[in-house]
Amino acid sequence: MNASIEIGIDNFVAAVTDPTDGRAVPPADQMQHVLAEVVAADRAGVHTFGIGEHHREGFLDSAPVTILAAAAALTERIRLRSAVTVLSADDPVRVFENYATLDLISQGRAELVVGRGSFTEAFGLFGLDLADYDELFEEKLDLLLHLREDAHPHWTGRHRAPLTGQGVFPRPVQQRLPIWVGVGGTPSSFVRAGVLGLPLMVAIIGGDPSRFRPLVDLYREAGRRAGHPADQLAVGVHAIGFVGETDQLAADAFYPGHAELFTRIGAERGFGPVTRAGYDAQRGPGGPFVIGSPDTVAEKITDISTALGGVSRFTLQMTSSVMAHATMLRSIELLGTEVVPRVHAAAVAA
Repeated sequence: MNASIEIGIDNFVAAVTDPTDGRAVPPADQMQHVLAEVVAADRAGVHTFGIGEHHREGFLDSAPVTILAAAAALTERIRLRSAVTVLSADDPVRVFENYATLDLISQGRAELVVGRGSFTEAFGLFGLDLADYDELFEEKLDLLLHLREDAHPHWTGRHRAPLTGQGVFPRPVQQRLPIWVGVGGTPSSFVRAGVLGLPLMVAIIGGDPSRFRPLVDLYREAGRRAGHPADQLAVGVHAIGFVGETDQLAADAFYPGHAELFTRIGAERGFGPVTRAGYDAQRGPGGPFVIGSPDTVAEKITDISTALGGVSRFTLQMTSSVMAHATMLRSIELLGTEVVPRVHAAAVAA
């Protein structure tokens, strides 16, 4: 296990109902709540905070870099990143410019996690053909990596005009803007990240996390064969999670919003509604959810890391559409002040 494992939070900025009065939180208030959550995470010692990207009703994160820039001005240490940037549906030049600017505002704390996204509405919205789903991502990732290395790149592709040495500015504070690749369960995605020598963020939202070990091994082997050093081939995990004073309090606080959000999304995809029995099974041993007391959450993070051969970063997807702001702030505080030290202590003892 990696003694320097980082603990983070991911937020998709879903519309929220406050269970204390049953009222929908106004979008402007919810955005202030999100910024307060990033500040709380920074103060509690959480290492990294990610904002997702969605282009649909019920979410407020269509412009994640804007939210991250606001958070950068309010925080001091926490690393700020996308979770994930839907690169297939964006222009890599604008993506690089935006995150380089965020890096300047944050004084070197910006990162990107790029992926193809689990929703498809951005393709039609921006006039792209969903049939080009994979080709768009591969080509645009190639351009983004060129932009990271060269302020005046020469590059040609099929889906945008070529670059012939035009300058792409500003340049970030960090010599190389960190770019992670977000993946689900497609083997070719793991191999591609390994060949490129890019750090990997694995989204584990269903099933036993240990089933991802062969894919993580595939990533590491592809990276080794491509000549990349082992310490460059970092692995991160993104999992649904929440921390409470006890296992029961954590489970009860997180369930209503989780059930509402995933039942709504599942209906679009032909899945049945979320049930409490299914939810409880998934937060149990061998399940993918990391929900419970600080001891339970720390132990599960440690167990999943061990099962995957060691991870460098573990982020909790704490988005909930039914949640009191004070309850979320307390969970963040517990994650930073109670879970982080326990995970590090377990790593040192291993």
